[in-house]
Amino acid sequence: MMKVLAGVFRPVETVTAQGGRAVFHEAMGQVWLKAGARRRAEKGEAGAVVVVETMKAEARADPRLEEGLRLRFSGADWKVLVVDQTLKAGRMVLELERVR
Repeated sequence: MMKVLAGVFRPVETVTAQGGRAVFHEAMGQVWLKAGARRRAEKGEAGAVVVVETMKAEARADPRLEEGLRLRFSGADWKVLVVDQTLKAGRMVLELERVR
C-alpha cells in the first residue's frame, strides 16, 4: 500500500440558462490515503467496452468523507462508493471506483 494525498471534491448541480443541468465538482480539501491494489474489469454492451477499476483505501476518520464524493489523486478521479468506519477507532475504509 502506498500513501497518497488526495483532493476531495463534492458534486454540485446547477440549472443552466437553457433549462438544462450542469454538474461541477467543488473542492472540499485534501486527505491522506493508504491506497490498496487496483482491480480492473472490462464490461461490454453493444460492442462497446468499458474499463472499470476498483480500489480499497484506508484513511483517518474524517466527517467530510461520504458516499458520492470524488477523490482526485495520481492523475485520476475516483468515486467513493462505500465508507466503512468499522475498521478500528479513528480509521475508515473507502471503496473507490473509476470508469475509463
